[in-house]
Amino acid sequence: MVGGEGITDVIRRRRTVKPKEFSDQTISQEIIDEILENANWAPTHGFTEPWRFSVFTGDARYELAEFLAATYKAVTTEDTYRQNKYEGMKRNATLAPVVIVIGMKRQPSGKISELDEIQAVACAVQNMHLTATAHGIGGFWSSNAAATSDQMRDYIGLSGDDRALGLFYLGYPSKEWPVGKRQPVSDKVRWVESKSREQR
Repeated sequence: MVGGEGITDVIRRRRTVKPKEFSDQTISQEIIDEILENANWAPTHGFTEPWRFSVFTGDARYELAEFLAATYKAVTTEDTYRQNKYEGMKRNATLAPVVIVIGMKRQPSGKISELDEIQAVACAVQNMHLTATAHGIGGFWSSNAAATSDQMRDYIGLSGDDRALGLFYLGYPSKEWPVGKRQPVSDKVRWVESKSREQR
């Protein structure tokens, strides 16, 4: 059995590290495979395993960057378009050694709700992020308008009621590992120990 101290340390060290903060260091295929395999062990209602991953490395990242920028222009209005976001779309995918597009595959039966399937995919992404953290690799889950568009869904080979749920950027930090902070968990928890009244 894995010790509680080890998993607690990884969970609390997990941080968002954005592509502009990545170094040029490559990520080995062995580690990428481990990240994906651990994602595959996420909880799943009805064993639908709805997560789908498209992994972009090498020159494919530049093609993805161009697609993201073009899609951003297509899905934004004149009022919502921001040039700095457009430039970010063109840049970020080229700064990360690995970019994983996150997809959710709906089952034809619809037996499991879409919300359940999205939550399962989120668990898979958390597994990826924690595995990356254990290897000293930073991650950033981006869910911008282009990354979650129908165009992106089609781009990664999904269709219909399937969903694109964003991009997961991976890379080694170029600086010291960031330090996180949280408000006390006691502010976010209600203890209910009987039907008639709340305790604590």
